[in-house]
Amino acid sequence: MTTRRTFLAAGGAAAAVLASPATAALSTADRPPGRFVRLPRRFFPKEVDVNPALPAGELHVTPEDHFLYWTLGNGRAIRYGIALGAAGRNFKGVATIARKAEWPSWRPTRNMIRLEPHIYGKYRDGLPGGHPMNPLGSRALYMYQGGRDTFYRVHGTPQPWTIGQSFSSGCVRLVNQHIEHLYAQVPVGTRIVVH
Repeated sequence: MTTRRTFLAAGGAAAAVLASPATAALSTADRPPGRFVRLPRRFFPKEVDVNPALPAGELHVTPEDHFLYWTLGNGRAIRYGIALGAAGRNFKGVATIARKAEWPSWRPTRNMIRLEPHIYGKYRDGLPGGHPMNPLGSRALYMYQGGRDTFYRVHGTPQPWTIGQSFSSGCVRLVNQHIEHLYAQVPVGTRIVVH
């Protein structure tokens, strides 16, 4: 398995920030009421160097750095800032993106409700896509192993101020504009490695 060290073996030096809507300022819909959110520049999408042995068209997550990489081939990748779950709640290993959804509906798992009933109990019936409290945001990539849903997702978030942090239930979260940029590139069947 590719380790974080071998994944970044090429040095990981940052190139220019991508010139795309993905780097635009956070929209009003992504801001909490009465709170201005400025995403640190290091979490904007950036094209960077990675291990040249990595094939194009893979997702790699380095939890300790709070980054997700979309490999382009020839030792290059687009790096996105992410938020993750609290220690012990993250997926680790290799999975496949088996499904994609725009404005996905959401329902907390039984385990989420069991662990934090005060947070998730009121949502046991789920939330429709586009609801301001729906934690999946504008897009979701569904992670499967052996044809079975892992219940882990790569998705947007209505809480962009959490990027760069580890808390909550374990999914990989991006700012909505960034997941929309990534979603447009990632086909069903893509391999994802969480280091």
